[in-house]
Amino acid sequence: MNILGPYVSITEAAGVSVHIQPGDGNTMISACSVAVHQNKLTIVKKLTDVHSIEELGKHFHVKQAVALNLTGKGIIQKKIEKTIQIDQSNFSSVLPNAVIDDFYVQNFISGEHSFISVIRRADADRWINHLQKQGLEPMMLSLGAFPVQHILSQINVYGNELIFNGHTIILDEESHWSDYKFKESAVSPFPLKVELESIHEKLLLPYAAAFQMVLADKIDPVRAAVLSVDSALHKTVKKNKLKAQGFLILCLAFVLLLINFLLLSWLNSSNGQLTEQVSRSVQSTDDMHKISDQLQQKERLLKTLGWDGDINKGGLMDQVAALLPADITWNEVAIDPFDLSATRVRKSIVFFNRRIRIAGNSEKIIPVNEWIARIKTKRWVKNAQLDSYTFSSELNTGQFVVLIDY
Repeated sequence: MNILGPYVSITEAAGVSVHIQPGDGNTMISACSVAVHQNKLTIVKKLTDVHSIEELGKHFHVKQAVALNLTGKGIIQKKIEKTIQIDQSNFSSVLPNAVIDDFYVQNFISGEHSFISVIRRADADRWINHLQKQGLEPMMLSLGAFPVQHILSQINVYGNELIFNGHTIILDEESHWSDYKFKESAVSPFPLKVELESIHEKLLLPYAAAFQMVLADKIDPVRAAVLSVDSALHKTVKKNKLKAQGFLILCLAFVLLLINFLLLSWLNSSNGQLTEQVSRSVQSTDDMHKISDQLQQKERLLKTLGWDGDINKGGLMDQVAALLPADITWNEVAIDPFDLSATRVRKSIVFFNRRIRIAGNSEKIIPVNEWIARIKTKRWVKNAQLDSYTFSSELNTGQFVVLIDY
């Protein structure tokens, strides 16, 4: 059967039910051990009709946690109105003129009633000591059939009455206990089951005792207050809690370490990729700088050489020559000629940018001016001017220089 939640108080427990027969005082002992594994509770061991605690001790390992249940002779039970706490002031309603400190008291509340069970401390301590001598560890004491309350939902109960091994429980419409009685001859009229597993009716009480001890930290177990026994249970529960918390802390630490490892691995991988990208980017930047430097060097070289792109300078000369009057002759044509003054200042070769210098002869200046006027009609000409005109008596002709900016 499933156990809700990741934690139980005790992972393995044995329920031991001791029935003390009235009259001869003989005892009949039944035992049932349960274990919790992977959030499921299973019945591990079933023992019926054991005649002594010594015989019982042979079936369980040393330090086995035990939930002891006592029924029969020596146990007084009384049904009263619902009472939250039993102390000396109201104990007289259960046992007149008795001292509560002489007894172990169990108060089972169901609906509007309390079912009070008491046993003399000396009688209960004797059974507790018997178990301890066999190396077992009693951690809970319950009286009567009342621990069955916690397993009612697991049992195949038909109607409002549950009968088993002498016990008769009568339930009301709200499944509260309306009455309880014991008669040795009372037996279950049908086979009993705990969920899907068949169980002997003598094992119902020890199973219920073990069940409520396993889940002592989740439910309110039906038990008598016994300081030594309750203290042992408290220590064991606290120890198991520490173990469970320690295990959870270790699991959490492992998960955090795993996440940290995966995160670092991812970051290292990303860092490697980024480093590679940066390296490629730096290499690309260096290559671009080198190419840019080369281009600038070539541009400077072309500029030094006077290169003006893809202008067809020969074609420009043809157009200028086509406009030349018949009485003018050319002596010299220079495209982007040297700038002598700038060259001297900079101490490096400097050219006039996009300028044509034409030197020639003309007996008169008028044809030269007409020619310049024709040149200015060309769309590619920005400016055309006569730079100089001198008449040479030796050559008996004029010498001119025309500058054309394009």
